[in-house]
Amino acid sequence: MDRLARHLPSSARASVELVKEGVRAQGQRLLAEITLDVNGVILRSEERGANARAAMDASVDVMDRRIDKYKGKNYRTEQAKRRVRRGRARAAAAEGLEEAGEPIDGVVVKYKAFSVKPMTVDEAIFQMELLGHSFFLFYNSESQIYNVVYVRKDGAYGLIQPEPPL
Repeated sequence: MDRLARHLPSSARASVELVKEGVRAQGQRLLAEITLDVNGVILRSEERGANARAAMDASVDVMDRRIDKYKGKNYRTEQAKRRVRRGRARAAAAEGLEEAGEPIDGVVVKYKAFSVKPMTVDEAIFQMELLGHSFFLFYNSESQIYNVVYVRKDGAYGLIQPEPPL
């Protein structure tokens, strides 16, 4: 984790979770998940390994690449520097991620609550990539409604925008 600390501001918050799971492949039994909150932007990596060290090393490698991508996009322009300052102010007011893993009626196996900040489609795609997800729910600052961006099978991006009720 020291390798990641050199890239990040002192205000970044980190959460590390190491879980042993009962899977068939012995080389995949340990799961290392790292979540970083960098001035209100969430970066996440999740990797498996045969032991704790291998899983953590793999997860740190992925996170290192995501941090480089984040910094490349956000720290090299003046406009991005202003966005970071605004993000710090929002992060101070935001509640952050809350998670509970209780099944509900045998169907929902994981529940996640998170604060949603207004952003553009491009910002939502960037955030989705930083999280390593294939979709991302966000509040579209242009249309003023909730949208979902997703990665299509052909590698392009899609946008789901609900129509107003009749």
